[in-house]
Amino acid sequence: MTLQLDRRLLLQAGAFGLAALSTPGVAQILTAHGFTHGVASGEPAANSVLLWTRYVGSGDTKLRCELSADDTFRKVAGGGEVVASPAHDNCAKLVVSGLAPGQWYFYRFIAPDGTKSEVGRTRTLPVGEVERFGIGLFSCSNMPFGWFNAYAHAAARDDLDLIVHVGDYFYEYEYGHYPDHPMAGRAIEPHNETVTLADYRLRFASYRLDPDLRRIHQRFPMIAQWDDHEFANDTWKGGAENHQSDKEGPWAIRRAAAEKAYREWMPVSDALYDSFQIGSLATLFRPETRVSERTQQLDFGSAMAGQNDIAKALAEFRDGPWMSADRTLMGARQEAWLYKGLADSARSGTRWQVLAQQVVMGALKAPPQMADLVPAGADPKVRQALMAIAAASKAGLPFNMDSWDGYPAARERLLRAAREADCNLVVLSGDSHNAWGNELSLDGRAAGVEYAGHSVTSPGYEAYLPSVSPADLAAALRGANPGLAFADTSRRGYVSLDLTPERVNGQWHFMNTIAGRSTAGTTSTGLSVNWNERRFAKA
Repeated sequence: MTLQLDRRLLLQAGAFGLAALSTPGVAQILTAHGFTHGVASGEPAANSVLLWTRYVGSGDTKLRCELSADDTFRKVAGGGEVVASPAHDNCAKLVVSGLAPGQWYFYRFIAPDGTKSEVGRTRTLPVGEVERFGIGLFSCSNMPFGWFNAYAHAAARDDLDLIVHVGDYFYEYEYGHYPDHPMAGRAIEPHNETVTLADYRLRFASYRLDPDLRRIHQRFPMIAQWDDHEFANDTWKGGAENHQSDKEGPWAIRRAAAEKAYREWMPVSDALYDSFQIGSLATLFRPETRVSERTQQLDFGSAMAGQNDIAKALAEFRDGPWMSADRTLMGARQEAWLYKGLADSARSGTRWQVLAQQVVMGALKAPPQMADLVPAGADPKVRQALMAIAAASKAGLPFNMDSWDGYPAARERLLRAAREADCNLVVLSGDSHNAWGNELSLDGRAAGVEYAGHSVTSPGYEAYLPSVSPADLAAALRGANPGLAFADTSRRGYVSLDLTPERVNGQWHFMNTIAGRSTAGTTSTGLSVNWNERRFAKA
């Protein structure tokens, strides 16, 4: 049975996140006050870190924050006061400064009545020479598809220093759509698609009740950036595939609501894009490629519609709209910021330039035999779509226009800037639900590598081509894409990276299951890149 909540009452009470009884564990906080969703930290610097909690009181509530080098809090190293206000969905964020670099800290919040939050653990970024640094990379966490075992696996590790989440932290769809048959015990709120501020807040609150997501926030600082599903599917600056203005109102209002909820619930600042210095080891850049300046995605299917000469139509599309220099994911101002940052980082002697962004950068074309991989009795719509993808591939076109493949001129500008600056570029990405290890090149020269992470739970190609062997599909994809060093299209998980001055070692971790809450049977596959080589090391 689902308790239907009056949204106007929720608005008045500021209690978004006290979801319906269908969500596991939420019944106990439907009327709860106090600390409701644990703690989180993010955007660390050498001497500061941002701390987050949520406290539901009778109105604005002043909280005290304490930060200490150990979990006894005998000696407080920093902290301050912050107000948890219904105006911000009772979420409170505080930047604590004056900290020592490269230091683990424990933190907690204290309410006026003396009650305390959970104790969180965080750390500042190191300065000077750094021998190693561990990063966990995550994306695409759709709760109704399964359990967040990837978060649980990473949260149990002691060799990670920072979590990077590159988007699709949740999904906006109504309950019962993607997936059509939600997994038992993985209900979400609200049951409708998230459109209003109340909807987005409630969806965050629903997800943040998950114990494994809550635990990874408690254990590590996070650098996070949204992708499309924190707004709506295939978002661009002027709209989204999953937004209908005639039914859902102006896009600008929906976008503002989604952004406000994100900034309330996530341990992030208001900076649209930023960079983070990990001593002399790496500069980590966090750009915004989705909602601020991205031009609308192209559709090669529309280029073929109604055309008698498909090859000619695709060639005209390829040489015209697809290659247009004014197509961008970041906009001119942000591009200039990033290119200067890359050059400054390399010039300073920083060993690695790490670009943590949302969508796959490597060039990926479908194998010509794509349609032949589908059995004769398969869904005709699937076969027809794959035939169109194969035709586009023969014309030299990629299959995903929402990734950097849909913006080739912008990708070339970025890779050229990195090459001219003599960067050791390591790109981190998500979005595709599948695992890719891409070697990035420009004019036949190596320009960097990409660790494209698979999803926490969202399905990959195994859901759309269930009769095709994942090994056969991966082999066909590698055959069609010379820069593709690794592909896995059937398993869920996350990526971890171990950075040292001489090498970056990346591991794709594959969960044995997401149908139950377990990390048993996790397996891993890795690729490394040596400094100044800009391509994956030979096995």
